Amino acid sequence: MWPSCNVKVRDFWAGTSVTLRRCLKVGATMAKSKFEYVRNFEADDTCLAHCWVVVRLDGRNFHRFAEKHNFAKPNDSRALHLMTKCAQTVMKELEDIVIAYGQSDEYSFVFKRKSNWFKRRASKFMTHVASQFASSYVFYWRDYFEDQPLLYPPGFDGRVIVYPSNQTLKDYLSWRQADCHINNLYNTVFWALVQQSGLTPVQAQERLQGTLAADKNEILFSEFNINYNHEPLMYRKGTVLIWQKVGEVTTKEVTLPAEMEGKKMAVTRTRTKPVPLYCDIIGDAFWKEHPEILDEDS
Repeated sequence: MWPSCNVKVRDFWAGTSVTLRRCLKVGATMAKSKFEYVRNFEADDTCLAHCWVVVRLDGRNFHRFAEKHNFAKPNDSRALHLMTKCAQTVMKELEDIVIAYGQSDEYSFVFKRKSNWFKRRASKFMTHVASQFASSYVFYWRDYFEDQPLLYPPGFDGRVIVYPSNQTLKDYLSWRQADCHINNLYNTVFWALVQQSGLTPVQAQERLQGTLAADKNEILFSEFNINYNHEPLMYRKGTVLIWQKVGEVTTKEVTLPAEMEGKKMAVTRTRTKPVPLYCDIIGDAFWKEHPEILDEDS
């Protein structure tokens, strides 16, 4: 058996052209070519083990982008829902993300402490999240901006931060939500002064210079009859995305008795999906209600 096999191999090799034999030899040694040394120039960007890996994306020059695409001021619900749709797409692609938080033109994605995606390389984390998010923004644009064409593609920059403990991670997310509140309160008053009082942007900025949160709330209530606490939570608190079981109802044809043949039935299936919440994450109540987020074995 073996001798005849060896004869066949020799006959095949002898019958091949010189060019083909050279290609076969090159292919066999390509992985160890003399050029492989260039890999030594790659920097080691492995994230520290057993730490939370956070990827935060920010819109690049989004003030201009918002103006060119006629975003409503101070908040455009279409744009915020589009951002959340993109974030959900990222989470479905990378299931090691346990929680995400977004506001305005930014989103933060938190990977499990034990995640070994991309061998924990920071550049892989960042580029994959950024590319998936940006492409989703373009892909789903028409679903949220039906009458507004996309004039040019948006850009997002990203950064990777590593947090060693549950408390530092919670403090990071608290910082982003506090930032959401501060910025939204300012923008709400600012645009009320511009749109309803007729001030120029410069005049509105001068009017608000040096004011505290209480001062801004007083301006909104006394001059515009706006109670800031009644503004939508999505604007004041941002959007939190966590995994939850959701029942989906679909209508499909199923096998039925002869007398019911051809009819369709509603079928309910339970799936785990990233669900948006509009709530406070600075206090302890959220974390007590969802302990699985920080669970080491989740």
